[in-house]
Amino acid sequence: MEDQKAEKDLVVDVSPSEVRIALMQNHKLIELNRESSQGHSFTVGDVFLGRVKKLLPALNAAFVDIGDSKEAFVHYLDLGLYFDAFDAFVRDSNPNTNLKELYESIQLGPVLAKEGRIEDHLKVGQMIVAQIVKEPISTKGSRLTAEISLAGRNIVLLPFARKVSVSQKISSKEERRRLETLVGNILPKNYGAIIRTAAEGKNAAVLVAEVKSLIEKWENSWTRLSRNKGVGLLFTEYSKTTTVLRDLLNDTFSNVYVNDVKIFEETANYVSLISPDQEKIVKLYDGKEPIFDHFEVTRQIKSSFGKVVPMKQGAYLVIETTEALNVIDVNSGIRTKTDNQEDNSFEVNKIAAEEIARQLRLRDMGGIVIVDFIDMDSAEHRNELFKFMQDLMAEDRAKHNLLPLTKFGLMQITRQRIRPVTEINTTEKCPLCHGTGKIASTVVVDEQIERRISDLVAGKGPSSLIIKVSPILGAYLTRGWNSYFRKWKRKYKCKLKLVEETEFSILQYEFYNEKGEALD
Repeated sequence: MEDQKAEKDLVVDVSPSEVRIALMQNHKLIELNRESSQGHSFTVGDVFLGRVKKLLPALNAAFVDIGDSKEAFVHYLDLGLYFDAFDAFVRDSNPNTNLKELYESIQLGPVLAKEGRIEDHLKVGQMIVAQIVKEPISTKGSRLTAEISLAGRNIVLLPFARKVSVSQKISSKEERRRLETLVGNILPKNYGAIIRTAAEGKNAAVLVAEVKSLIEKWENSWTRLSRNKGVGLLFTEYSKTTTVLRDLLNDTFSNVYVNDVKIFEETANYVSLISPDQEKIVKLYDGKEPIFDHFEVTRQIKSSFGKVVPMKQGAYLVIETTEALNVIDVNSGIRTKTDNQEDNSFEVNKIAAEEIARQLRLRDMGGIVIVDFIDMDSAEHRNELFKFMQDLMAEDRAKHNLLPLTKFGLMQITRQRIRPVTEINTTEKCPLCHGTGKIASTVVVDEQIERRISDLVAGKGPSSLIIKVSPILGAYLTRGWNSYFRKWKRKYKCKLKLVEETEFSILQYEFYNEKGEALD
Protein backbone atom coordinates (compact mmCIF):
# COMPACT_ATOMS: atom_id res chain seq x y z
CA MET A 1 0.00 0.00 0.00
CA GLU A 2 1.17 3.52 -0.73
CA ASP A 3 2.65 5.37 2.22
CA GLN A 4 0.12 7.93 3.42
CA LYS A 5 2.99 10.31 4.28
CA ALA A 6 4.80 9.82 0.98
CA GLU A 7 6.32 12.99 -0.41
CA LYS A 8 4.78 14.36 -3.58
CA ASP A 9 6.48 16.50 -6.23
CA LEU A 10 4.79 18.19 -9.18
CA VAL A 11 6.98 18.65 -12.26
CA VAL A 12 5.63 21.07 -14.90
CA ASP A 13 7.17 21.07 -18.39
CA VAL A 14 6.05 24.09 -20.46
CA SER A 15 6.70 24.02 -24.23
CA PRO A 16 5.28 26.13 -27.10
CA SER A 17 2.76 23.40 -28.05
CA GLU A 18 1.68 21.97 -24.68
CA VAL A 19 2.07 21.88 -20.91
CA ARG A 20 2.87 18.48 -19.39
CA ILE A 21 2.39 17.93 -15.67
CA ALA A 22 3.86 14.94 -13.85
CA LEU A 23 2.86 14.02 -10.31
CA MET A 24 5.65 12.11 -8.58
CA GLN A 25 5.32 10.17 -5.34
CA ASN A 26 8.65 9.19 -3.78
CA HIS A 27 10.19 9.97 -7.22
CA LYS A 28 7.83 7.53 -8.95
CA LEU A 29 5.45 8.80 -11.65
CA ILE A 30 1.80 8.26 -10.64
CA GLU A 31 -0.12 10.82 -12.75
CA LEU A 32 0.53 12.52 -16.08
CA ASN A 33 -1.61 15.42 -17.35
CA ARG A 34 -1.30 17.21 -20.69
CA GLU A 35 -2.76 20.56 -21.69
CA SER A 36 -2.52 21.88 -25.25
CA SER A 37 -1.28 25.48 -25.62
CA GLN A 38 -2.55 25.76 -29.18
CA GLY A 39 -6.28 26.23 -29.81
CA HIS A 40 -8.88 25.10 -27.29
CA SER A 41 -9.69 21.58 -26.22
CA PHE A 42 -12.99 20.69 -24.60
CA THR A 43 -12.05 20.03 -20.99
CA VAL A 44 -14.00 19.12 -17.84
CA GLY A 45 -15.00 22.32 -16.01
CA ASP A 46 -15.09 24.58 -19.09
CA VAL A 47 -18.24 26.76 -19.33
CA PHE A 48 -19.78 27.54 -22.73
CA LEU A 49 -22.62 29.53 -24.19
CA GLY A 50 -24.25 26.87 -26.36
CA ARG A 51 -27.17 26.62 -28.77
CA VAL A 52 -29.77 23.86 -28.56
CA LYS A 53 -29.60 21.91 -31.83
CA LYS A 54 -32.05 19.06 -31.35
CA LEU A 55 -34.51 17.84 -28.72
CA LEU A 56 -34.72 14.13 -27.90
CA PRO A 57 -38.07 13.69 -26.09
CA ALA A 58 -37.69 9.90 -25.95
CA LEU A 59 -34.46 10.32 -23.94
CA ASN A 60 -35.67 13.48 -22.16
CA ALA A 61 -32.46 15.15 -23.37
CA ALA A 62 -31.07 17.51 -26.01
CA PHE A 63 -28.05 17.96 -28.26
CA VAL A 64 -26.23 21.28 -27.81
CA ASP A 65 -23.74 23.00 -30.12
CA ILE A 66 -20.77 24.32 -28.11
CA GLY A 67 -18.41 24.73 -31.07
CA ASP A 68 -17.11 21.17 -31.13
CA SER A 69 -17.39 18.96 -34.23
CA LYS A 70 -19.39 16.51 -32.09
CA GLU A 71 -22.58 17.90 -30.55
CA ALA A 72 -22.70 17.85 -26.76
CA PHE A 73 -25.44 16.11 -24.77
CA VAL A 74 -27.50 17.37 -21.83
CA HIS A 75 -30.18 15.41 -19.96
CA TYR A 76 -33.20 17.00 -18.28
CA LEU A 77 -31.91 15.97 -14.84
CA ASP A 78 -28.69 17.91 -15.57
CA LEU A 79 -30.50 21.20 -16.09
CA GLY A 80 -30.16 21.85 -12.35
CA LEU A 81 -32.57 23.09 -9.70
CA TYR A 82 -32.82 26.71 -10.88
CA PHE A 83 -32.41 26.46 -14.65
CA ASP A 84 -35.13 29.08 -15.21
CA ALA A 85 -32.98 31.68 -13.39
CA PHE A 86 -29.97 30.98 -15.67
CA ASP A 87 -32.30 31.09 -18.70
CA ALA A 88 -33.71 34.48 -17.65
CA PHE A 89 -30.21 35.88 -17.14
CA VAL A 90 -29.06 34.73 -20.62
CA ARG A 91 -32.24 36.01 -22.26
CA ASP A 92 -32.32 39.46 -20.59
CA SER A 93 -28.62 40.35 -20.57
CA ASN A 94 -27.37 42.86 -23.16
CA PRO A 95 -24.57 45.47 -23.34
CA ASN A 96 -26.92 48.23 -22.12
CA THR A 97 -27.96 46.36 -18.98
CA ASN A 98 -26.46 46.73 -15.51
CA LEU A 99 -25.62 43.03 -15.27
CA LYS A 100 -25.03 43.03 -11.51
CA GLU A 101 -28.47 44.52 -10.86
CA LEU A 102 -30.03 42.08 -13.34
CA TYR A 103 -28.36 39.09 -11.63
CA GLU A 104 -29.50 40.12 -8.16
CA SER A 105 -33.04 40.96 -9.32
CA ILE A 106 -33.76 37.47 -10.72
CA GLN A 107 -36.03 35.41 -8.49
CA LEU A 108 -34.91 31.80 -8.09
CA GLY A 109 -38.50 30.54 -7.87
CA PRO A 110 -39.43 26.87 -7.37
CA VAL A 111 -36.96 24.11 -8.22
CA LEU A 112 -37.40 22.04 -11.40
CA ALA A 113 -39.61 19.00 -10.94
CA LYS A 114 -37.78 15.66 -11.09
CA GLU A 115 -40.42 14.22 -13.42
CA GLY A 116 -40.43 17.20 -15.80
CA ARG A 117 -39.95 17.11 -19.59
CA ILE A 118 -37.06 18.79 -21.38
CA GLU A 119 -39.31 20.17 -24.15
CA ASP A 120 -41.06 22.33 -21.50
CA HIS A 121 -37.79 24.18 -20.81
CA LEU A 122 -35.71 24.03 -24.00
CA LYS A 123 -36.46 24.71 -27.64
CA VAL A 124 -34.31 24.45 -30.77
CA GLY A 125 -32.15 27.57 -31.23
CA GLN A 126 -32.27 28.56 -27.55
CA MET A 127 -28.98 29.76 -25.99
CA ILE A 128 -27.97 28.14 -22.70
CA VAL A 129 -25.00 28.34 -20.34
CA ALA A 130 -23.55 24.85 -19.85
CA GLN A 131 -20.50 23.26 -18.26
CA ILE A 132 -18.61 20.14 -19.41
CA VAL A 133 -18.73 17.26 -16.92
CA LYS A 134 -17.43 14.56 -19.28
CA GLU A 135 -15.08 15.14 -22.19
CA PRO A 136 -15.75 13.87 -25.74
CA ILE A 137 -14.71 10.21 -25.96
CA SER A 138 -14.49 8.27 -29.24
CA THR A 139 -17.66 9.04 -31.25
CA LYS A 140 -19.51 10.65 -28.32
CA GLY A 141 -19.62 14.40 -27.71
CA SER A 142 -19.20 16.14 -24.34
CA ARG A 143 -21.67 15.55 -21.50
CA LEU A 144 -23.01 18.84 -20.10
CA THR A 145 -24.69 20.24 -17.03
CA ALA A 146 -26.57 23.55 -16.87
CA GLU A 147 -25.95 23.75 -13.11
CA ILE A 148 -22.75 25.81 -13.13
CA SER A 149 -20.15 25.42 -10.39
CA LEU A 150 -16.75 27.08 -9.89
CA ALA A 151 -14.42 24.90 -7.84
CA GLY A 152 -11.81 26.40 -5.55
CA ARG A 153 -9.51 24.68 -3.10
CA ASN A 154 -11.75 25.27 -0.07
CA ILE A 155 -15.08 26.28 -1.61
CA VAL A 156 -17.20 25.41 -4.64
CA LEU A 157 -19.20 28.49 -5.71
CA LEU A 158 -22.73 27.89 -7.05
CA PRO A 159 -24.31 30.75 -9.04
CA PHE A 160 -28.13 30.91 -8.76
CA ALA A 161 -28.36 28.75 -5.67
CA ARG A 162 -29.66 29.17 -2.14
CA LYS A 163 -27.92 26.57 -0.05
CA VAL A 164 -24.57 26.49 1.75
CA SER A 165 -23.53 22.84 2.24
CA VAL A 166 -20.60 21.52 4.27
CA SER A 167 -18.54 18.41 3.45
CA GLN A 168 -19.63 15.38 5.46
CA LYS A 169 -15.95 14.60 6.11
CA ILE A 170 -15.78 17.58 8.51
CA SER A 171 -17.02 15.82 11.64
CA SER A 172 -16.88 18.64 14.24
CA LYS A 173 -20.33 20.23 14.67
CA GLU A 174 -18.78 23.48 15.90
CA GLU A 175 -16.49 23.72 12.87
CA ARG A 176 -19.33 22.93 10.48
CA ARG A 177 -21.47 25.64 12.08
CA ARG A 178 -18.57 28.15 11.97
CA LEU A 179 -17.87 27.54 8.29
CA GLU A 180 -21.53 27.57 7.28
CA THR A 181 -22.16 30.87 9.10
CA LEU A 182 -18.96 32.48 7.84
CA VAL A 183 -19.48 31.58 4.16
CA GLY A 184 -23.21 32.31 4.32
CA ASN A 185 -22.47 35.85 5.54
CA ILE A 186 -19.94 36.67 2.81
CA LEU A 187 -21.96 35.32 -0.16
CA PRO A 188 -23.92 37.98 -2.12
CA LYS A 189 -27.53 37.41 -3.17
CA ASN A 190 -28.29 34.47 -5.50
CA TYR A 191 -25.11 32.58 -4.65
CA GLY A 192 -24.74 29.27 -2.86
CA ALA A 193 -21.65 27.24 -1.99
CA ILE A 194 -20.28 23.84 -1.05
CA ILE A 195 -17.61 24.00 1.64
CA ARG A 196 -14.92 21.40 0.90
CA THR A 197 -13.03 19.28 3.43
CA ALA A 198 -9.87 21.36 2.86
CA ALA A 199 -11.63 24.41 4.42
CA GLU A 200 -11.53 22.84 7.90
CA GLY A 201 -9.56 25.11 10.25
CA LYS A 202 -9.01 27.82 7.63
CA ASN A 203 -9.34 31.43 8.82
CA ALA A 204 -11.84 33.93 7.47
CA ALA A 205 -9.30 35.86 5.36
CA VAL A 206 -8.41 32.80 3.24
CA LEU A 207 -12.07 31.91 2.63
CA VAL A 208 -13.09 35.52 1.87
CA ALA A 209 -10.24 35.85 -0.66
CA GLU A 210 -11.22 32.61 -2.39
CA VAL A 211 -14.94 33.46 -2.58
CA LYS A 212 -14.06 36.87 -3.99
CA SER A 213 -11.81 35.37 -6.71
CA LEU A 214 -14.46 32.79 -7.71
CA ILE A 215 -17.23 35.42 -7.94
CA GLU A 216 -14.92 37.64 -9.99
CA LYS A 217 -14.24 34.75 -12.39
CA TRP A 218 -17.99 34.15 -12.88
CA GLU A 219 -18.89 37.83 -13.23
CA ASN A 220 -16.07 38.45 -15.74
CA SER A 221 -17.87 36.08 -18.13
CA TRP A 222 -21.02 38.24 -18.15
CA THR A 223 -19.58 40.76 -20.62
CA ARG A 224 -18.89 38.01 -23.15
CA LEU A 225 -22.37 36.61 -22.50
CA SER A 226 -24.18 39.93 -23.05
CA ARG A 227 -22.21 41.22 -26.05
CA ASN A 228 -22.36 38.19 -28.30
CA LYS A 229 -25.10 35.61 -28.16
CA GLY A 230 -23.11 33.29 -30.45
CA VAL A 231 -21.73 29.90 -29.43
CA GLY A 232 -18.39 30.10 -27.62
CA LEU A 233 -16.30 29.60 -24.50
CA LEU A 234 -17.29 31.81 -21.54
CA PHE A 235 -14.46 30.77 -19.25
CA THR A 236 -12.25 27.82 -18.57
CA GLU A 237 -11.19 26.31 -15.28
CA TYR A 238 -7.76 27.24 -14.00
CA SER A 239 -4.82 25.80 -15.93
CA LYS A 240 -4.15 22.07 -15.50
CA THR A 241 -1.30 22.89 -13.11
CA THR A 242 -3.47 24.82 -10.68
CA THR A 243 -6.34 22.35 -11.10
CA VAL A 244 -4.07 19.48 -10.03
CA LEU A 245 -2.82 21.57 -7.10
CA ARG A 246 -6.38 22.53 -6.13
CA ASP A 247 -7.41 18.89 -5.84
CA LEU A 248 -4.22 17.39 -4.41
CA LEU A 249 -2.34 20.04 -2.43
CA ASN A 250 -1.79 18.99 1.17
CA ASP A 251 0.97 18.77 3.77
CA THR A 252 2.70 15.91 1.89
CA PHE A 253 3.52 18.17 -1.08
CA SER A 254 7.20 19.01 -0.92
CA ASN A 255 7.99 20.75 -4.24
CA VAL A 256 6.40 22.14 -7.40
CA TYR A 257 9.02 22.57 -10.13
CA VAL A 258 8.16 24.77 -13.15
CA ASN A 259 10.44 25.58 -16.11
CA ASP A 260 8.52 28.67 -17.31
CA VAL A 261 8.51 32.07 -15.56
CA LYS A 262 4.88 32.95 -16.43
CA ILE A 263 3.45 29.58 -15.27
CA PHE A 264 5.72 29.74 -12.21
CA GLU A 265 4.27 33.12 -11.19
CA GLU A 266 0.69 31.97 -11.86
CA THR A 267 1.24 28.80 -9.80
CA ALA A 268 2.94 30.66 -6.94
CA ASN A 269 0.08 33.20 -6.82
CA TYR A 270 -2.50 30.41 -6.77
CA VAL A 271 -0.74 28.52 -3.97
CA SER A 272 -0.45 31.76 -1.96
CA LEU A 273 -4.22 32.20 -2.34
CA ILE A 274 -5.31 28.67 -1.35
CA SER A 275 -2.54 27.82 1.12
CA PRO A 276 -0.35 30.83 2.04
CA ASP A 277 1.98 28.81 4.28
CA GLN A 278 3.03 26.59 1.33
CA GLU A 279 3.94 29.32 -1.16
CA LYS A 280 7.67 28.48 -0.92
CA ILE A 281 7.21 24.97 -2.34
CA VAL A 282 6.86 26.45 -5.87
CA LYS A 283 10.31 26.62 -7.49
CA LEU A 284 11.54 27.83 -10.87
CA TYR A 285 13.68 25.24 -12.65
CA ASP A 286 16.42 26.75 -14.83
CA GLY A 287 18.72 23.75 -15.37
CA LYS A 288 20.39 23.06 -18.71
CA GLU A 289 18.86 19.65 -19.39
CA PRO A 290 15.10 19.30 -20.08
CA ILE A 291 13.09 19.28 -16.85
CA PHE A 292 11.46 15.89 -17.53
CA ASP A 293 14.90 14.35 -18.15
CA HIS A 294 16.33 15.88 -14.96
CA PHE A 295 13.59 14.36 -12.79
CA GLU A 296 13.60 11.07 -14.76
CA VAL A 297 10.02 11.53 -15.93
CA THR A 298 10.84 10.80 -19.59
CA ARG A 299 12.38 7.43 -18.72
CA GLN A 300 9.38 6.46 -16.60
CA ILE A 301 6.93 7.47 -19.36
CA LYS A 302 8.79 5.27 -21.85
CA SER A 303 8.73 2.29 -19.48
CA SER A 304 5.15 2.75 -18.22
CA PHE A 305 2.97 3.39 -21.28
CA GLY A 306 3.73 0.38 -23.45
CA LYS A 307 1.46 -2.60 -24.01
CA VAL A 308 3.83 -4.68 -21.83
CA VAL A 309 4.68 -3.11 -18.46
CA PRO A 310 7.64 -4.72 -16.62
CA MET A 311 7.52 -5.13 -12.84
CA LYS A 312 9.86 -6.38 -10.13
CA GLN A 313 11.74 -9.68 -10.44
CA GLY A 314 10.69 -10.58 -13.97
CA ALA A 315 6.91 -10.27 -13.61
CA TYR A 316 4.99 -8.10 -16.09
CA LEU A 317 1.55 -6.80 -17.09
CA VAL A 318 -0.04 -6.87 -20.54
CA ILE A 319 -2.55 -4.00 -20.98
CA GLU A 320 -5.11 -3.85 -23.81
CA THR A 321 -7.60 -0.98 -24.25
CA THR A 322 -10.74 -1.50 -26.35
CA GLU A 323 -13.86 0.58 -26.98
CA ALA A 324 -15.90 -1.41 -24.43
CA LEU A 325 -13.39 -2.19 -21.68
CA ASN A 326 -9.77 -2.39 -20.57
CA VAL A 327 -8.09 -5.76 -19.97
CA ILE A 328 -5.00 -6.30 -17.80
CA ASP A 329 -3.24 -9.66 -17.73
CA VAL A 330 -0.82 -10.51 -14.91
CA ASN A 331 2.17 -12.70 -15.80
CA SER A 332 4.81 -14.09 -13.45
CA GLY A 333 7.42 -14.24 -16.24
CA ILE A 334 10.60 -16.06 -15.19
CA ARG A 335 10.03 -15.35 -11.49
CA THR A 336 10.20 -18.45 -9.25
CA LYS A 337 11.24 -17.19 -5.84
CA THR A 338 9.71 -20.03 -3.81
CA ASP A 339 8.94 -23.68 -4.44
CA ASN A 340 5.37 -23.13 -3.22
CA GLN A 341 3.31 -22.21 -6.29
CA GLU A 342 0.44 -20.74 -4.23
CA ASP A 343 2.70 -18.39 -2.24
CA ASN A 344 4.56 -17.42 -5.38
CA SER A 345 1.30 -16.55 -7.18
CA PHE A 346 0.05 -14.52 -4.20
CA GLU A 347 3.28 -12.52 -4.00
CA VAL A 348 3.30 -11.78 -7.75
CA ASN A 349 -0.38 -10.73 -7.59
CA LYS A 350 0.36 -8.25 -4.78
CA ILE A 351 3.24 -6.73 -6.79
CA ALA A 352 0.87 -6.54 -9.79
CA ALA A 353 -1.89 -4.90 -7.71
CA GLU A 354 0.46 -2.03 -6.78
CA GLU A 355 1.38 -1.45 -10.43
CA ILE A 356 -2.25 -1.76 -11.61
CA ALA A 357 -3.44 0.90 -9.11
CA ARG A 358 -0.67 3.17 -10.43
CA GLN A 359 -1.48 2.42 -14.09
CA LEU A 360 -5.18 3.25 -13.64
CA ARG A 361 -4.25 6.75 -12.43
CA LEU A 362 -1.34 7.20 -14.82
CA ARG A 363 -3.32 6.35 -17.97
CA ASP A 364 -6.60 7.69 -16.50
CA MET A 365 -8.27 4.42 -17.50
CA GLY A 366 -12.04 4.58 -17.10
CA GLY A 367 -15.12 2.47 -17.69
CA ILE A 368 -14.81 -1.26 -17.06
CA VAL A 369 -11.42 -2.78 -16.23
CA ILE A 370 -10.98 -6.58 -16.08
CA VAL A 371 -7.84 -7.84 -14.33
CA ASP A 372 -6.75 -11.44 -14.89
CA PHE A 373 -4.66 -12.26 -11.83
CA ILE A 374 -2.65 -15.47 -11.56
CA ASP A 375 -4.93 -18.24 -10.24
CA MET A 376 -4.84 -18.85 -6.48
CA ASP A 377 -6.51 -21.82 -4.78
CA SER A 378 -6.66 -20.20 -1.33
CA ALA A 379 -9.86 -18.25 -0.61
CA GLU A 380 -7.95 -16.44 2.15
CA HIS A 381 -5.38 -15.23 -0.39
CA ARG A 382 -8.12 -14.09 -2.78
CA ASN A 383 -9.86 -12.07 -0.02
CA GLU A 384 -6.56 -10.61 1.16
CA LEU A 385 -5.68 -9.52 -2.39
CA PHE A 386 -9.11 -7.87 -2.77
CA LYS A 387 -8.67 -5.88 0.46
CA PHE A 388 -5.11 -4.96 -0.54
CA MET A 389 -6.37 -3.62 -3.87
CA GLN A 390 -9.09 -1.60 -2.10
CA ASP A 391 -6.45 0.05 0.11
CA LEU A 392 -4.26 0.83 -2.92
CA MET A 393 -7.18 2.47 -4.74
CA ALA A 394 -8.17 4.61 -1.73
CA GLU A 395 -6.02 7.56 -2.92
CA ASP A 396 -7.53 7.52 -6.42
CA ARG A 397 -9.58 10.73 -6.92
CA ALA A 398 -11.81 9.16 -9.59
CA LYS A 399 -14.95 7.39 -8.36
CA HIS A 400 -14.40 3.65 -8.54
CA ASN A 401 -15.83 0.32 -7.45
CA LEU A 402 -14.13 -3.06 -7.05
CA LEU A 403 -15.65 -6.55 -6.95
CA PRO A 404 -14.00 -9.55 -5.23
CA LEU A 405 -12.10 -12.04 -7.38
CA THR A 406 -14.16 -14.62 -9.24
CA LYS A 407 -13.27 -18.31 -9.09
CA PHE A 408 -11.42 -17.78 -12.38
CA GLY A 409 -9.13 -15.18 -10.76
CA LEU A 410 -10.76 -12.17 -12.48
CA MET A 411 -11.27 -8.85 -10.69
CA GLN A 412 -13.80 -6.39 -12.09
CA ILE A 413 -13.18 -2.67 -11.55
CA THR A 414 -15.30 0.25 -12.68
CA ARG A 415 -13.68 3.66 -12.69
CA GLN A 416 -15.23 7.03 -13.50
CA ARG A 417 -14.61 7.85 -17.16
CA ILE A 418 -14.67 11.61 -17.80
CA ARG A 419 -11.92 11.81 -20.44
CA PRO A 420 -10.28 9.48 -22.98
CA VAL A 421 -7.58 7.05 -21.82
CA THR A 422 -4.10 8.61 -22.05
CA GLU A 423 -2.17 6.76 -24.73
CA ILE A 424 1.49 7.44 -25.51
CA ASN A 425 3.19 5.51 -28.29
CA THR A 426 6.37 4.11 -26.74
CA THR A 427 7.52 2.30 -29.89
CA GLU A 428 9.54 4.00 -32.60
CA LYS A 429 9.66 3.47 -36.35
CA CYS A 430 13.12 2.33 -37.41
CA PRO A 431 15.10 5.59 -37.80
CA LEU A 432 17.16 4.14 -40.64
CA CYS A 433 14.54 2.57 -42.92
CA HIS A 434 11.35 4.36 -41.69
CA GLY A 435 9.50 1.05 -41.97
CA THR A 436 10.50 0.38 -45.58
CA GLY A 437 13.30 -2.09 -44.94
CA LYS A 438 15.71 -0.02 -47.07
CA ILE A 439 18.17 2.51 -45.72
CA ALA A 440 20.15 5.43 -47.09
CA SER A 441 23.77 5.80 -46.15
CA THR A 442 24.10 7.33 -42.68
CA VAL A 443 27.10 9.40 -43.76
CA VAL A 444 24.85 11.75 -45.73
CA VAL A 445 22.80 12.93 -42.72
CA ASP A 446 25.10 15.95 -42.27
CA GLU A 447 24.51 16.90 -45.92
CA GLN A 448 20.73 16.71 -45.40
CA ILE A 449 20.91 19.00 -42.36
CA GLU A 450 23.24 21.46 -44.11
CA ARG A 451 20.91 21.61 -47.12
CA ARG A 452 18.02 22.40 -44.78
CA ILE A 453 20.02 25.20 -43.09
CA SER A 454 20.89 26.65 -46.49
CA ASP A 455 17.22 26.64 -47.56
CA LEU A 456 16.06 28.29 -44.33
CA VAL A 457 18.60 31.15 -44.23
CA ALA A 458 18.34 31.90 -47.97
CA GLY A 459 16.87 35.33 -48.78
CA LYS A 460 15.27 36.91 -45.71
CA GLY A 461 15.17 33.74 -43.66
CA PRO A 462 15.62 33.62 -39.86
CA SER A 463 18.96 34.81 -38.52
CA SER A 464 18.77 32.41 -35.61
CA LEU A 465 17.95 28.68 -35.74
CA ILE A 466 17.50 25.98 -33.11
CA ILE A 467 18.25 22.44 -34.28
CA LYS A 468 16.86 19.67 -32.08
CA VAL A 469 18.59 16.31 -32.51
CA SER A 470 19.04 13.01 -30.70
CA PRO A 471 22.03 12.84 -28.29
CA ILE A 472 23.81 10.40 -30.65
CA LEU A 473 23.39 12.66 -33.69
CA GLY A 474 24.36 15.68 -31.54
CA ALA A 475 27.63 14.01 -30.56
CA TYR A 476 28.35 13.22 -34.22
CA LEU A 477 27.75 16.81 -35.39
CA THR A 478 29.82 18.46 -32.64
CA ARG A 479 32.78 16.05 -32.39
CA GLY A 480 36.25 17.49 -32.86
CA TRP A 481 37.58 21.04 -32.93
CA ASN A 482 36.47 21.69 -36.53
CA SER A 483 33.06 20.01 -36.23
CA TYR A 484 30.22 20.16 -38.75
CA PHE A 485 28.38 22.50 -36.39
CA ARG A 486 31.25 25.02 -36.24
CA LYS A 487 31.61 24.94 -40.06
CA TRP A 488 27.90 25.71 -40.55
CA LYS A 489 28.04 28.68 -38.17
CA ARG A 490 30.93 30.22 -40.11
CA LYS A 491 29.58 29.38 -43.57
CA TYR A 492 25.99 30.63 -43.17
CA LYS A 493 26.70 33.51 -40.73
CA CYS A 494 23.67 32.81 -38.56
CA LYS A 495 23.15 31.90 -34.93
CA LEU A 496 22.80 28.14 -34.55
CA LYS A 497 21.87 26.40 -31.32
CA LEU A 498 21.95 22.63 -30.93
CA VAL A 499 19.51 21.08 -28.45
CA GLU A 500 19.65 17.37 -27.65
CA GLU A 501 16.31 15.61 -27.11
CA THR A 502 16.41 12.20 -25.42
CA GLU A 503 12.99 11.34 -26.88
CA PHE A 504 14.25 11.63 -30.50
CA SER A 505 15.19 8.54 -32.51
CA ILE A 506 18.84 8.17 -33.59
CA LEU A 507 18.83 10.22 -36.81
CA GLN A 508 15.83 12.46 -36.06
CA TYR A 509 16.28 16.23 -36.33
CA GLU A 510 13.89 19.20 -36.30
CA PHE A 511 14.34 22.94 -36.93
CA TYR A 512 12.83 25.76 -34.81
CA ASN A 513 13.09 29.54 -34.88
CA GLU A 514 14.30 31.57 -31.87
CA LYS A 515 10.70 31.77 -30.54
CA GLY A 516 10.55 27.98 -30.36
CA GLU A 517 8.15 27.65 -33.31
CA ALA A 518 8.65 24.59 -35.51
CA LEU A 519 9.83 25.27 -39.07
CA ASP A 520 8.22 22.81 -41.48
